[in-house]
Amino acid sequence: MSDQTPAPATQPLLRPVRLGALELPNRVVMAPMTRARADNEGLVPTSLHATYYAQRAGAGLIVSEGTWVSTDAIGFIHVPGIYSDAQTAGWAEVTEAVHSAGGRIVSQIGHVGAVSHPDLQGGRLPAGPSAINPQEMSFTPDGPKDSVTPRARGPYRRAAANALRAGFDGLEIHAQASHLVAQFLNPRLNRRTDAYGGSSEKRAQFLLDVVDAVSDVWGGDRVAVKLSPYWNSGPAFTADAEALADYDQLLKKLGDSGLAYLHLLGPEPGTGTDDTLTAFTRYRAHYSGSVVANLGFTQASANELLERGLADAVSFGAPFIANPDLVDRFTHGHPLATGDRDTYYGGGVEGYTDYPAA
Repeated sequence: MSDQTPAPATQPLLRPVRLGALELPNRVVMAPMTRARADNEGLVPTSLHATYYAQRAGAGLIVSEGTWVSTDAIGFIHVPGIYSDAQTAGWAEVTEAVHSAGGRIVSQIGHVGAVSHPDLQGGRLPAGPSAINPQEMSFTPDGPKDSVTPRARGPYRRAAANALRAGFDGLEIHAQASHLVAQFLNPRLNRRTDAYGGSSEKRAQFLLDVVDAVSDVWGGDRVAVKLSPYWNSGPAFTADAEALADYDQLLKKLGDSGLAYLHLLGPEPGTGTDDTLTAFTRYRAHYSGSVVANLGFTQASANELLERGLADAVSFGAPFIANPDLVDRFTHGHPLATGDRDTYYGGGVEGYTDYPAA
């Protein structure tokens, strides 16, 4: 990829774009990032969350941290949900702050499924597509613990309605990494013999049904899905030729859903799989709608991807942590600050809302 950054006036990142019903003033998307600041019994977002997101309202679009659709969905400590009235009210404070600062924000809703742990479920086994242990790690109040063999289930529509009530501009379905939707898509973890298992088409049906359910609440042009076809983790998630072929077919199916956009992770650098350009060329060949690209992009590589027409916008995670004014820095060529990793997860103001603008 080129190391040259285009002149500010010509940067693709700074051009407006329409994603479904979402009109964005630029193509710099703030990726969803777990920051574990909901340190309260109800997992309610607070005024600290409102300040944090409002500081980053210069993004063309903010995607909220992944939020739990139910108590069964919980997989990590201090991460807010969107299943209770108190949580919905807390998120309404966040969206009001973002809108007052001129920004746009969508809610990412999700469920960790079998990656949870009984310590987070009141002693009950976690939910999953089948009673198979994904052999991942869960972060409990007592520290990291191995996941266990789950029970099967999981709801989304109420969370979508709460997000609408809270004033979000749209909804993104968390279907990436090793969480519940990805477990349904995975033949090693989904051994069902009903309408949700047995073939790649049936394994995809759970996601398609979730898309239909939340689209009934929002309208499809304000709904998005985030996927990670190249995800490699443990023995269950391997981005082999068969898995990628299944995702090719899923992307074609989702192309018929009228989504606002598809949020797609590229491959991890150095994993021996396709490079970023090859991966997003592959995605473009199978998905006809708008694409938001994610994973490890710099200003230069993001501009190059957009210039090649392989994505419509690019999302940035870590750069937004220490650079609340990331779009301004891209615009004026200011250097990027580096975040303190020790404060990424948990804590209060430090490493969360105390990073200055350039």
